[in-house]
Amino acid sequence: MSIPSQAFEQYTVGFYNLENFFDFQNDQHILDDSFTTLGRNEWNENRYNKKLQKISDAISQIGADYTGNLPAVLGVAEVENKKVLNDLIQQPKLRNHKYSYVHFNSPDERGIDVALLYRTDVFEVLESRPITLLIEDDMGIRDTTRDILYVKGKLAGTTLHIYVNHWPSRRNGSGTTEYKRALAAQQLMEHVYHIDDAGNRRQRLEKDNTFIIIMGDFNDDPENDSITKGILPHGFDNITAPLKNFHRGSLNHKFKWNLFDQIMVSENLHNDIPGDLFVHKADIFDDIMLRQWKGKYRGQPARTFAGGRYAGGFSDHFPVYTVLRRN
Repeated sequence: MSIPSQAFEQYTVGFYNLENFFDFQNDQHILDDSFTTLGRNEWNENRYNKKLQKISDAISQIGADYTGNLPAVLGVAEVENKKVLNDLIQQPKLRNHKYSYVHFNSPDERGIDVALLYRTDVFEVLESRPITLLIEDDMGIRDTTRDILYVKGKLAGTTLHIYVNHWPSRRNGSGTTEYKRALAAQQLMEHVYHIDDAGNRRQRLEKDNTFIIIMGDFNDDPENDSITKGILPHGFDNITAPLKNFHRGSLNHKFKWNLFDQIMVSENLHNDIPGDLFVHKADIFDDIMLRQWKGKYRGQPARTFAGGRYAGGFSDHFPVYTVLRRN
């Protein structure tokens, strides 16, 4: 990897859904039986270690062609616990880059959570907490979905408010579950509005330089209402939306590309003001090493499991990222 010469600072901020990243031990408090040594997926120590190696290899290359370095901040989804995160940041490709993480156990019945990895040499955590989503099904029973993770921190001295999301799935159909993601957007925005004291948020952004990054697997595409009506009208820009087309996305379902994995930023992160960070570019990290390289699924993400069978790949999602620059 060649390190680009640059007369400015650059930092990669990204998001990666890690596809059912469980350890191989049974936890009686969650539904992880399939991902144990004796479970249906025969998830053993060898397969676990292989996934650790592959995911760490992928993370080490996200945005590196532009910054010459590993991601400064990376939101992740579908991780079981702190053991997985500890084992991940101790992999050879990551262990010498001063990674730490923020993680809280969520009420998700499968036990898959979101977390934030960060390099302690460039990012300082000031505050963090989970935002529990209160969503009920049509029978009035609570849907115990993943929390949203909120982290306030300083990236190279600039304060960022970061939200890591993994919204309710489309498992029972996109139409019947649409209201859940609309509620997730509503509850996310309720927290965003209370970052500072009372007042109009758009004015606060202009006056106080409140820089906000919303990232995650939203289980919706950029054109869906939860994004276009739930988030963007509140002063945000979806910097990953232009990346989606018929031939490209962050995941593929039945030979159709989706971009469920997205990054949205407060509009003031487009201001190229001396001394402030601003968005330089956004991209999908869909390098050939992360793809199926033969067969009818050629070009799609190389999954860990495909059709219920162990495939030994990385994840069923590609990472997305942005490069923040300061002149």
